[in-house]
Amino acid sequence: MLNIKLFPMKKSLSAIFWLIMVFFPGFSILVQAQNLNTDEENQNHHGNCTSIMVGRLATIDGSVITSHTCDGIYRTWLEMIPHAKYEKATMHPVYSGMLFTEEARDMSKVIKKGEIPEVEETYAYLNTAYPCMNEKQLAIGETTLFTRPELRNEEGLFQIEELEKIALQRCRMAREAISLIGKLAEEYGYGGYSGECLTIADPKEVWQFEISGSGTGKPSAIWCAARIHDDQVGVSANISRISDIDFNNPDMFMYSTDLKNVAKNLGLWDGNEPMKFYKVLCGDKARNYGMREFYILSTLAPSLNLSLDDEELPFSVKPERKLSVFDIMKYFRETFEGTQYEMSKNLLITVQNKDEKGNTVEEKVKSPIANNWMSWDLRNLINELKPGTIEFRGNIASNGCSYSHIIQCRSWLPDEVGAVAWFSFDNPGESPRIPIYAGVTHLPPSFCICGQNRHRKDAAIWSFREANRLATITWSKGRTFIEPAVKEFEEKARQEVQVVEEVAAEMIKAGKTEEAKIYLTNYTNCFADATMKKWEEMADIMWGKWSIWGIFVGVE
Repeated sequence: MLNIKLFPMKKSLSAIFWLIMVFFPGFSILVQAQNLNTDEENQNHHGNCTSIMVGRLATIDGSVITSHTCDGIYRTWLEMIPHAKYEKATMHPVYSGMLFTEEARDMSKVIKKGEIPEVEETYAYLNTAYPCMNEKQLAIGETTLFTRPELRNEEGLFQIEELEKIALQRCRMAREAISLIGKLAEEYGYGGYSGECLTIADPKEVWQFEISGSGTGKPSAIWCAARIHDDQVGVSANISRISDIDFNNPDMFMYSTDLKNVAKNLGLWDGNEPMKFYKVLCGDKARNYGMREFYILSTLAPSLNLSLDDEELPFSVKPERKLSVFDIMKYFRETFEGTQYEMSKNLLITVQNKDEKGNTVEEKVKSPIANNWMSWDLRNLINELKPGTIEFRGNIASNGCSYSHIIQCRSWLPDEVGAVAWFSFDNPGESPRIPIYAGVTHLPPSFCICGQNRHRKDAAIWSFREANRLATITWSKGRTFIEPAVKEFEEKARQEVQVVEEVAAEMIKAGKTEEAKIYLTNYTNCFADATMKKWEEMADIMWGKWSIWGIFVGVE
C-alpha cells in the first residue's frame, strides 16, 4: 500500500494532491474532461466499451436487453430521426467522420465515401454516435474489437456506425438486421480500422455480431453472429467472444458467405479443428475474455467457479437469479470497489484519532481523494513514488465515457413504448439514466449539441460532467452528493414508468398513437430536464465547498 500520513500536513503527499486538485480544480476538470484519450486504455485500445445482453427468459419481466457504454471522445449529440419516404432511384449517401461532429449540421470533417440505393421508406430511429434504437423495437449496442491488423482494408465503404444506421432505418428484427449488415459489408467492404461487435436485440432475442475486414484486395468482410440463449446473459467488452461455430445450427449461428474457405485461404484456420471465431479474428494466442467479461459472468453465475486462469470463458451464462434492468444499471456503475480488483485499494493514509481513554492512536483509512477514475498521469505519479501501488483495471464505469444506454425490448407492449433506452451522459458510475422511448419524437435542444471539443453550457453533457468531475476531486465527500442523486432518479423511474407505460399503451390501443407519442415525449423531456437541473445545482454547491480552505480545514 501507499502509506501517506495526513498529519503533519507539511510532510504529507496529500497536501500536494490537495493543492493540485483543490487549488486548481478547473484545470483538473478540464484535463480529465477534454483529454480523455490520454488514459492508458484509450491510448492502447482506442476504447473501453462494454455491452451486456440479456435474453428474455433471464429477465424478471421478459424484457430482452442490449446495452452500450460509448467510451472515448466520441460525439455526444443525439437526436430522434423521423421515418421518411423516398422517390425511386434515390441514393443513400455513406459517410465517414460523423463520430466526431459537434452538431448534426456540422459536416466540416465528414467525408462522403460513396452511396448505395435507398429504400422507399425508412423507420424512425435514435441517432446516437453509434445509432441504437428504432421505432420497431430493434436495438443495437457496440464495442470495438482489436483484431488482426492484416484483416484491415480501409478501402471498404462502411464504418460500423453507418451499418447500424442503415439497419435501424430498414429492419424490424435482429436476424433481419444481421443479414442486411453482413450482406452490405461483404458487397461494399467493411472499412473500419479494427473489428467491431454489435449486440443486436429485438423483443424476442438478442445476438452478438462480430465483423472485420477481409484483408487486402477487393474490400469485403468476414463476420459471424451467435445468439444468446433466451435464459442466459452475454458480455462484449472489446474482445472477440464467439468461440466454436456450429455451422449446422442456423437457429444459433449466422455467418458470412463461404466463411470456411475465406478463413482457410487467409491462413486463419486450418480447416481441421472446430472454427473458434475469436481466434480467426484475433490470433492463435488470443483469449475470449478480459476483466470485465470475467467479472460480470462470474458474479452472475458464481457456482461455475470461473477463473481468470481459464483458457476461455463461456460465451454466455445462465444467471443464478433473474435480472431487472436496474441490475444492469448497477453493473454499469461498477468499478470493482470492495473487491481484490479495485484500483484504489492501496491508497491508504494514516490518520490520528482518540481512543476511549483519550489516547492518540493511528489508523489507516482510504484517502479522501482516492477514487477509481484517477487519470493515467496521476496513477503514473503514485506508482513512481511506490511502484505497484495501483494496478490498472479497465472499469465498466469509465470516466472517459461519452454516453451509455441500456435498452429494453418488450413484446407485450406497443412498439412506441415497448422499447426504451435508459440513456446516460458521461461517467455511468456518476450519472442518472433517462428513459427515452421508441415513440419519442424529439429531445431537449441541449441534447443536440456535442460537448467533447470544448466547454459548452448549452451541451447537455456538461450539465452532468461538471458535477461529476468536481465530485471526484474529493470522492469521499463528492459521492455523498452523487450517489443519493443517482438513487433518487432511479427510484423516481421505478415509481413512474410503469404508470407512464400503461397510460401510453392504453392511448395507442384506443387509436391515439400520435397523442401517445406526445405524452411519451413530454415525459422523457421533463425527466431529462429534472436530472440536468439537479446535477447543475450539485455543481454549484461543490464549487462553493471545494475551496482553498479545504487544504487546511478539510472539505465539509
